[in-house]
Amino acid sequence: MLRIIVELTGIYKIYEKWIWHQIKGGKKPSHIAIILDGNRRWARKKGLPPWMGHKEGAEKVKRTLRWLLDSGVRTVTLYVLSTENLKRNRVELEKLFDIFREYLRDALNDTIFDKYKIRFKAIGDLSLVPEDIRLLIKKMEERTQEYNKFYLNIAIAYGGRIEIIKAVKKIAKKVAEGSLNIDDINEKLFEKYLFTSHLPNPSPDIIIRTSGEERLSNFLLWQSAYSELCFLDVFWPDFRKIDLWRAIRIYQKRKRRFGR
Repeated sequence: MLRIIVELTGIYKIYEKWIWHQIKGGKKPSHIAIILDGNRRWARKKGLPPWMGHKEGAEKVKRTLRWLLDSGVRTVTLYVLSTENLKRNRVELEKLFDIFREYLRDALNDTIFDKYKIRFKAIGDLSLVPEDIRLLIKKMEERTQEYNKFYLNIAIAYGGRIEIIKAVKKIAKKVAEGSLNIDDINEKLFEKYLFTSHLPNPSPDIIIRTSGEERLSNFLLWQSAYSELCFLDVFWPDFRKIDLWRAIRIYQKRKRRFGR
């Protein structure tokens, strides 16, 4: 009730502008990753089926992407479906896949990718998602493959441990074939075999998780080694521009030591 009153009185808009004034001149994160958590609990709170939360969450992705682009964040990685999520109820998964289909089709005709020169890429074990979705993803990646001003990564059927294991297998195969010397393996080389190897800045400056949960849940385990973490007590469909500005302000106030 308090939140509704505050929104109706316009106080949030004033606060939003005040925070933006604080952060606009500071250093922005180059790469923001977001764990989109809380869709199902949002729906449950409203007495709706879980896929309605996913639908509302997908709409919030479109709005949030514009906020991020307009604020100058160059790389965005969104955790939309984990390998663990694939064990959920089959009806819910089918509804979720329908949402993916709808929004991927929309993205193919969305001029925002051309306006901002955004390269789209899906990261994860795509063999675990339906073939028609893989085809839509491929079309979207091919449509934007020449763009390099901004990067949008969608982590779908993604697991950080699987990503690392796949990288190890590829490297091990090259060593076994004799095309790679084991002494040449280092962090820089290893990163070339990760799903994020196409990015100019694969390691997020900050990872935001909504819903109040405080864990990474198998997300970007290698890349997050020195990422700042920001946990927000708001379900993803309720995420607002003010929450994004607050997260950036948190990032700007922290002193990044990178283990030093």
